[in-house]
Amino acid sequence: MSHDKQHSYATRIEWTGNLGEGTTNYRAFSRDHVISAAGRPDLLGSSDPAFRGDASRWNPEDLLVASLSSCHMLWYLHLCAQAKITLLGYHDDAAGTMVEDAGGGGRFTQAVLRPVATLAAGSDAARATALHEEAHRLCFIANSVNFPVRIEPTVRVAD
Repeated sequence: MSHDKQHSYATRIEWTGNLGEGTTNYRAFSRDHVISAAGRPDLLGSSDPAFRGDASRWNPEDLLVASLSSCHMLWYLHLCAQAKITLLGYHDDAAGTMVEDAGGGGRFTQAVLRPVATLAAGSDAARATALHEEAHRLCFIANSVNFPVRIEPTVRVAD
């Protein structure tokens, strides 16, 4: 008998880029769209500017890297609280690499998370650093992708 819990997620994508001609040709339409889910603010999406997208909007590649980073952070916060490690600040400058193939498709080949955690004075920095490995092991998103996700953490203890 399985003890796995199942969770479901529902989103809606609506293309808003019909400039009057639909998709009559590659340059006739905008890649703009709205990402929505019940009870949440809309996200304005587009494609990467390299693919005729709007640089001021989120693209799927940005959202994938942000999902990896957010998932890792949420697990890390949880694990720090469990371990009685007081985290005062956290940020992550995450990056992903996508390779486009000759046929126009592509895939992510890696992502690197660079979380910087600031701990309260007297905190166990070694334990806090080790918790990044545990957070990575538990991260739902990192466990779902087919490319390596490296974690390069920095842990600082406040004065």
